[in-house]
Amino acid sequence: MTDERIETVSSVGERALIARLRSRVSETVGVRVGIGDDCALVETAAATLLTTDSLVEGVHFDRALTPARLLGRKALSVNLSDIGAMSGVPRYALVNLCLPTDCPVDFFDGLYEGLIERAAEVGVGIVGGNLSATSGPITIAVTVVGLGDRPILRRGVQVGDLVVITGGLGAAAEGLRLLREGVRLADDGAIIDTGIWTPNSEAPLARCVRAHLDPTPPLAFARAMSETAGTVRAMMDLSDGLSLDLIRMCAENSIGAVIDPLAVPVDPAVAMIERARGGDPLPLALHGGEDYQLLMAVSPGSIDAVRDLAFVWDLPITVIGQFVVGAPVVSVQVGEWIEPLKSQGYDHFGYRGSSRPASS
Repeated sequence: MTDERIETVSSVGERALIARLRSRVSETVGVRVGIGDDCALVETAAATLLTTDSLVEGVHFDRALTPARLLGRKALSVNLSDIGAMSGVPRYALVNLCLPTDCPVDFFDGLYEGLIERAAEVGVGIVGGNLSATSGPITIAVTVVGLGDRPILRRGVQVGDLVVITGGLGAAAEGLRLLREGVRLADDGAIIDTGIWTPNSEAPLARCVRAHLDPTPPLAFARAMSETAGTVRAMMDLSDGLSLDLIRMCAENSIGAVIDPLAVPVDPAVAMIERARGGDPLPLALHGGEDYQLLMAVSPGSIDAVRDLAFVWDLPITVIGQFVVGAPVVSVQVGEWIEPLKSQGYDHFGYRGSSRPASS
């Protein structure tokens, strides 16, 4: 047996890792000085959007279940979703990476391959960041700068506005469940193991696991919303679960909401898998989290315009309820039956009901 030592970030060193990264990052419009100086020097607009998010090993991801390239893509995408939720244009990213000294260089390379690839897809320049050793878990903290000349905020909802959702929900939560059942993806996103599932289930399995590992927020549609003044009164992304995020929007506007649970758009792949396992897909759609779709408040007179624009982007749009006078409570109603909806979305310091893989 040959004794092949794995090249680690410690054996390569910080200076070489930065040089390795710098050689791979291409120039981006608006970047005057990128990686290599004390600060990046970039061009911004009068209205600038700033957002940051962290992925922590054991809380947000399990390295054994997550290909490095897809993790890099996701680390950027969760920030892109925030910029999109305000109808902005993402421009620049800073990446802070804390790695244990025995972390393989292959992980470092794969992670940045995903970051750089995703950045190129949306026209974002990776302009700097920081590398640090840690005795704790891997932490990936990304900050994105965007342009927001006509931002759509969480506030602005009026009584009578429709509660509108883009896309389907629940796939990311189902994807995490499938990963824990042995389903695995390769770096390129292809299924390499179906776990307890038969190979003929590969298509819905892949759709759900990709939704968890490599989310794709509807950025182009979100940006288009800023071009139609007043069509969407308020907007936010669905990151922590519909039941929690909708309450947040209600609280921001001191208003209530009533939704039809039967109208909630469950992703077709989730419905298929849950039927096969004898489960109920609705709780995943209501509480699962990490869908990175859009929650919007739309005036009844503007819903057709929103649907028309969504059709251009091949994006499903679903009306699930209405904002109403009252305390910031979300209720569910089917026929004459109505009751408050208990929030079970993801809270870092509370209930862990979402798809995010807490270290348990």
